[in-house]
Amino acid sequence: MIDSAIFRAYDIRGVVETALTAETVRRIGCAFGSEMQRQGLERACVGRDGRTTGPMLRDALVDGLLSTGVDVIDIGMVPTPTLYFATHHFETGTGIMITGSHNPPEYNGLKMMMAGGALYGDQIQTLYQRIVADDFAQGEGQLQITDVLAAYHSRIVSDIKLDRPLKVAVDCGNGVTGVVAESLLRDLGCEVTMLFDDVDGQFPNHHPDPSKPENLNDITKAVLDNGLDLGLAFDGDGDRVGVIDNQGQVIWPDRQMILLSEDVLSRNPGAPIIFDVKCSRLLAEAIENAGGQPVMWKTGHSLVKKHLADLKAPLAGEMSGHIFFKERWYGFDDALYVAARLLEIFSKRSESVAEIFAAIPNSINTPELNIHFAEGEHHAFMAEFSKLAWDGAEVSNIDGVRADFVDGFGLVRASNTTPSLVIRFEADTAAGLARIQDQFRAAMLNVAPDLELPF
Repeated sequence: MIDSAIFRAYDIRGVVETALTAETVRRIGCAFGSEMQRQGLERACVGRDGRTTGPMLRDALVDGLLSTGVDVIDIGMVPTPTLYFATHHFETGTGIMITGSHNPPEYNGLKMMMAGGALYGDQIQTLYQRIVADDFAQGEGQLQITDVLAAYHSRIVSDIKLDRPLKVAVDCGNGVTGVVAESLLRDLGCEVTMLFDDVDGQFPNHHPDPSKPENLNDITKAVLDNGLDLGLAFDGDGDRVGVIDNQGQVIWPDRQMILLSEDVLSRNPGAPIIFDVKCSRLLAEAIENAGGQPVMWKTGHSLVKKHLADLKAPLAGEMSGHIFFKERWYGFDDALYVAARLLEIFSKRSESVAEIFAAIPNSINTPELNIHFAEGEHHAFMAEFSKLAWDGAEVSNIDGVRADFVDGFGLVRASNTTPSLVIRFEADTAAGLARIQDQFRAAMLNVAPDLELPF
């Protein structure tokens, strides 16, 4: 029996040996290859991150794919964006990355793309249905083992030009960016101080998730102790980056997006820039002020990636740290490339990174808050919560309920990856934040009086 819970909204993920076994992954390979055959696709790229279970799952996945008659290009241990790059470089449009992203060490998973688009939702369920029905194509595919890191590296270096060298600390968190980050940044012209760049799937130093402030202590100390220009902290598989300025302040992704948007819009006036419902309303204002069209969209890297392609937007970003460049790049989320683009902007300015961001408006906001539910009950809560009326607010229902007031916003949405609610607040003042939280507290308790709220 295969555990259906591992087939999630944007990917496949589970604890290895219990939910995600080698046999399960082999059968996923069979299903994926069969779906490729149905669509007339002949070749898939396969990569893996630095988790200890990666080689075993790679063998199982490749075995399954080859058994359906599709050819496999194995690019070895690489960051997730390098796998995305390989699908362009080898013109397959199709690939699978074996990665547990920022989950604990016992997890692993698969991020998949086919015919140029990320697999999500019903497409992932289609694979599950094929496995249940044992509906697999038969054949004998060919395996090619090749390196693509050098091509990826040189593609970024040929695109990015720094006007002056920057002093940068880099924390790879023992994730897979350790295979490329140092050489890439040195070749761009940076002076680099490396932390935890040996790939170790047990993550012995700290968890490789830069969206959590407690994981940024080491990089902050390195920047301050050495008087560096900035710090970069990558997640486990290299599709998100945390940024620390020269004063040790965290530059959260929605503020990174303000700077990136202004830069992109200077060359692409009037273009749409996409961001998810968790982002600051100051981002929308900044996009408008820079002559762009702000487009708020649902959270989820696969959903944002598709919307970017649909709207032909040059840039999109999520509060979680997934940032997607179509201008000069391929439209996938790539933390190494995003870091390089930020460095390029910083190098053209005489001010320090802290001074650059001090000139960008800021707000008072909460981190992402979560309330955990029994499986499915968070959707039942949202069905009721979304019926409520909000006085004095502009309400968006594209993903949960986001109420924008004159001086701030509140958001409650159902997570697509765990049975929980995701909550966030922002305001111009502490008093405004308290008022918006009071309004949301009353509304949420109106729907579920026993709810324990984290605010």
